[in-house]
Amino acid sequence: MTEVTDGEFTAFVNERGTALLRFAYALAGSQHGAEDLLQNALAKAYARWPRIRGDAEPYVKKILYHDQVSGWRRRSRRPEVPVDVLPEPPAERDSGHDIDLRMLLRDALLTLPPRQRAVLTLRYLEDLSVEQTAALLGCRTGTVASQASRALAKLRQLVPDFVDHADRPEVNR
Repeated sequence: MTEVTDGEFTAFVNERGTALLRFAYALAGSQHGAEDLLQNALAKAYARWPRIRGDAEPYVKKILYHDQVSGWRRRSRRPEVPVDVLPEPPAERDSGHDIDLRMLLRDALLTLPPRQRAVLTLRYLEDLSVEQTAALLGCRTGTVASQASRALAKLRQLVPDFVDHADRPEVNR
């Protein structure tokens, strides 16, 4: 690696790191998992940095997505390990309806299959088009549309209050 390449990579991470961490969080579902996922993806991107042409962000997002799916597959093969004592749930800072609704929505998102969660993340959190999402996931546009439709239907079923909540004017700023 040359100094110029290192500087370009550092500038990329400084500029897009927060957005990439948000994307990783949406995929992983936890801050710790997102940080690990992003660190691994950036290490892979750094090793290939001289060969990355054009915008590096889609390339890193593709690494994040594929690493997360591989992780889901690895974990699904491992048996669960029972524990004697369950950890205490974290104390909530605010007991307001909005916080409760966000937590319900987060839990509902975590129940979705990996591809559906990735489609929702790319389409609605990252605001990508159907075509961009399909290209990033390596599938057809019809697959993206059907996965999004199924995922949204499942979320409406699991969190019916969210539909009413989203229609409130103070939420739609």
